[in-house]
Amino acid sequence: MNILTAEHLHKAYTAERVLLKDASFSLQEGEKVGVIGVNGMGKSTLLKIIAGIEEPDLGTVVTGNHVKMAYLAQTPVLEDTDSILKAALRGLDAGDGALEGEARAMLHQLGFQEQGQPVKHLSGGQKKRVALVNILLQPVEILILDEPTNHLDSEMSGWLEEYLVKFRGAVVMVTHDRYFLDRIAGRIVEVEHGGIYSYPGNYADYVSLKMQKQGMEQASQRKRKSILKKELAWLARGARARSTKQKAHIQRIEDLLAMDGPIAEQRVEMSSASTRMGKKTIELKSISKAYGEQKLIQDFTYIFLRGERIGIVGPNGCGKTTLLKILLGQTAPDTGSIEQGETIKTGYFSQDNSHMDEKMRAIDYVREVAEYVDTGDGKLSAAMLMERFLFDGTVQWTPVGKLSGGERRRLYLLRVLMGAPNVLVLDEPTNDLDIQTLAILEDYLDSFDGIVIAVSHDRYFLERLATRIFAFEGQGHLQQYEGGYLDYLQARKRRHPQEEPSGRGKSLKEPGKGSPAGQQPAKGRRRNREEKLKFTYKEQREYEAIDGEIAELEEKIGQLETEMMENATNSSRLSQLAAEKEQAEAELEEKMERWVYLNELSEKIAAQNQKG
Repeated sequence: MNILTAEHLHKAYTAERVLLKDASFSLQEGEKVGVIGVNGMGKSTLLKIIAGIEEPDLGTVVTGNHVKMAYLAQTPVLEDTDSILKAALRGLDAGDGALEGEARAMLHQLGFQEQGQPVKHLSGGQKKRVALVNILLQPVEILILDEPTNHLDSEMSGWLEEYLVKFRGAVVMVTHDRYFLDRIAGRIVEVEHGGIYSYPGNYADYVSLKMQKQGMEQASQRKRKSILKKELAWLARGARARSTKQKAHIQRIEDLLAMDGPIAEQRVEMSSASTRMGKKTIELKSISKAYGEQKLIQDFTYIFLRGERIGIVGPNGCGKTTLLKILLGQTAPDTGSIEQGETIKTGYFSQDNSHMDEKMRAIDYVREVAEYVDTGDGKLSAAMLMERFLFDGTVQWTPVGKLSGGERRRLYLLRVLMGAPNVLVLDEPTNDLDIQTLAILEDYLDSFDGIVIAVSHDRYFLERLATRIFAFEGQGHLQQYEGGYLDYLQARKRRHPQEEPSGRGKSLKEPGKGSPAGQQPAKGRRRNREEKLKFTYKEQREYEAIDGEIAELEEKIGQLETEMMENATNSSRLSQLAAEKEQAEAELEEKMERWVYLNELSEKIAAQNQKG
């Protein structure tokens, strides 16, 4: 049943800055909707409008009878005189003992042990978590959440995932946490160029459907250009527009010329720029740091190597940011030493960008670092780089204070990269950055020649970036784990079998999980086969043929992708080809898993034969 309908929404702040243009949105009972889009496109504005916080310039928002909603702002404002518990219960029945118990349990889950502490002493992230508890306790049918996972560590994000999955009401949320979206959302809504576009399914489904949509639009545009070319040639021959048929022909050409082509998706672009790095990098020797009785870092030694991608994880308050500040020389360790090479040039992207001068124009904020920077595309000016970062000519001259929160984070990131550092230190870089910007940042880091050190609770970002994880595991101990985030989860589970690794949402499938049923018995066969250390006749034949079978499947998938592009305007054929491609990809994944097993067995047999 439809419980909220917004129609013909129009919202503009200036003639050039139109966020919503004749846009519509609806919400079904119990539906979970993820809202995405480039920062500054109007995601938060849409949430405020449907929550009744802001009024549209034009259009209507209608909710069902007796439907209540609760809204979590991107930056909530709390009463400074309230205690943490009182703020969590504000507007609710404070005399309800059961409700108070639930509030205390939620606050404890989100890291608040001293719940009588005044909220005025809390950081912005801590205030966001207190406000989240207040919103989740509201007896409502619709939860409207703007960046609910910001400032949550992995364990807290996992807890919130479970809560929202079980929540019986509807949820509309802006979030850039791709694993979170994949787990919870049943529909993705994209705010783009004033419109609202809906895609059924989770984030993975959205990516697939968006690619199909863009392919179809491009194919339609090619077809339109081909028709226009023929029609213009007809006109060039001097056709006499006298008959009704000829007049209709000319009208058709004019209609084709008037048609808008597909709007190119805005993408953030940044070529890798860095300063040359010498042999000596950064060396930490026996670093320790404590505040009173709380030990944050205990006897940590490490030499950072060129090209390393380090992810740092741990619960809020464990000392992650303190470690970064010691690295940067902003905080002195209690014991130990730091040595840094002469060529090291550090770029620091901190959690807090409140230091930005709100009166300064955006382009001047970037020019303070450099007028030009050398990149893989040559020497580029600050204005040109701002264009690549989706700050067009008008926005470049806008005061920083008039940019959205997400646009400020993007501008701050550009300023850091403009300095061409060879060591990037990123403290929660994914907070308030849109998914498109995150994807381009990840691509940028792939080609970045220096060292990357990132503190992040974004599981997707860490899995995409890190080649080594340092985890805070109590009493200031940093444990090293090789690989990405999923490798860390597996290794930590083996190291601490008595506990469940924090933040492990059900959407995070470990490698090998969810494999075709036919593959499961292979594990049992592998253990038995290891004792004999030889192939069966069937396995030998399979081992000899599997490379060719994998190559055939890869070729088939490539052919299907080509055919999909050629049939982009034929929705029936496109669906059939997409199904065939999905089946071929599943077969390829199964073959690849089998290939890994057979090769491992072959190596063990060869090792045994050498010993023999």
